[in-house]
Amino acid sequence: MRAYLLTVLVAAAVTYLLVPPVRRLAVWGRVMTPVRDRDVHATPIPRMGGAAMLAGFAAALLVAQRLPLTGEVFTSSSDPQALLSAAALICLLGAVDDRWSLDPLTKLAGQCLAAGVMVLQGVELEWLPLPTGTTYVLRPDEAAIYTVLVVLVMVNAVNFVDGLDGLAAGIVLIAAGAFFVFSYLLWVEEGVQRAGTSTLTTAALVGICAGFLPHNFHPARVFMGDTGSMLLGLLLAASVVSLTGQVEPGVVSASRLGPAVLPLVLPVVVILVPLLDLSLAVVRRTRAGRNPWAPDKQHLHHRLLEIGHSHRRAVTIMYAWSALVAFGVVVLSLVGGPWPKVSVGVVLALALAATLGLDRRRWVRRGG
Repeated sequence: MRAYLLTVLVAAAVTYLLVPPVRRLAVWGRVMTPVRDRDVHATPIPRMGGAAMLAGFAAALLVAQRLPLTGEVFTSSSDPQALLSAAALICLLGAVDDRWSLDPLTKLAGQCLAAGVMVLQGVELEWLPLPTGTTYVLRPDEAAIYTVLVVLVMVNAVNFVDGLDGLAAGIVLIAAGAFFVFSYLLWVEEGVQRAGTSTLTTAALVGICAGFLPHNFHPARVFMGDTGSMLLGLLLAASVVSLTGQVEPGVVSASRLGPAVLPLVLPVVVILVPLLDLSLAVVRRTRAGRNPWAPDKQHLHHRLLEIGHSHRRAVTIMYAWSALVAFGVVVLSLVGGPWPKVSVGVVLALALAATLGLDRRRWVRRGG
């Protein structure tokens, strides 16, 4: 565990220290977020903060390679090199988009290219769960297609939720933390190798998000931009994909949500909030006859602002829901007995009260 803690600290420190020079570079290069109708900030803010995150991720991998435990990941596979090359490519794509605003099709093609670079170096899905409780081993062409789809969904889910100061970085930190706990506890509970790509990647993810948040929390001094949001989505997707190579489809005991389903279901659940926001946005825009990727001001975080929550309170509520879903599933899947269910139920009630309480008070005042 000390090796992972050091990885987190290095990623956080390097990211934190590099954000100010990246911010100055963004100001010099006029990489600024303009004030638009759907935005909540009142002045242009420098973006491209994801460049500091990429540096933090690279530094974390460099240190992890020298440590006894995490160094095993580098000697047993080429996954870290694959992730770093794909991360650099998608950050370059994001930087170009932050500066010149690429069209959606060009961005989609670049995301596919970054995912393809990862796949060509061996990071890909190996199997999928079936409704019958068995698993389907993917052919090479199928594995490539499904891996690219996972990357596209994760990248755009994080990108869609990046609408308030500190929101995307905080939600990804929570998701990565929950997924780290899950992948690490698989070693404790089921004997799965603890030095895996998934565990290392999520530890680095926690670090870069923690290092970026002090600069990005409301009022933000810098935005991560697509440089950062696409990087976070890619690394989350890589965590999901790499776990299927680390966990054989029958290793996780059937009493823990099924032998095949859990390793793939949990990564989806830990980012359920941004995925839900992405799905609702696509449905909403399609029904209105608009481009599914066209921006609007009806995301979940915008609705929280509309019902009267402050900026920081809205972000905190989104954090709470993300943590409830992510860690709730981890606890329920790995800890037996009635108390985990009771605890999750109590936290769920508190989260509902915090989310709807303000709106109810306003309704009462109007009715009076």
